[in-house]
Amino acid sequence: MHWLMFRSCSELCSIFSKQGNIFPSTRTAKMATDSLWLTAGEREPLLMELKATGWVEVEGRDALYKELHFKTFNQAFGFMSRVALQAEKMNHHPEWFNVYNKVQITLTTHDCGGLSKKDIRLAKFIDKVALTM
Repeated sequence: MHWLMFRSCSELCSIFSKQGNIFPSTRTAKMATDSLWLTAGEREPLLMELKATGWVEVEGRDALYKELHFKTFNQAFGFMSRVALQAEKMNHHPEWFNVYNKVQITLTTHDCGGLSKKDIRLAKFIDKVALTM
């Protein structure tokens, strides 16, 4: 019986590999370029804008960090839910931590090993959502 299952799985894998990727990529060319590491020329003006809203650069790491406080856990969780939906659309997920009404967020792009346009876009979205909470 186990041999039959293994054989069936092997056959399925073989069929799928011959047909190419059965899960077509949802990444677009724009998404790919958004994952590129920020150049020095791009970095400064973008980071100045974010630093003005409370974002800080993480020491020893090419990343941004912000801590937000809400009135209640429900408000913090609602904020995280809204950000999570956008992050999923962007295929870019924050590192975050939540205790009661506090949310700590770190943004970096693992694909390029540092800050990218995706981090900037997500940070701006996070700021926008936080203002509405």
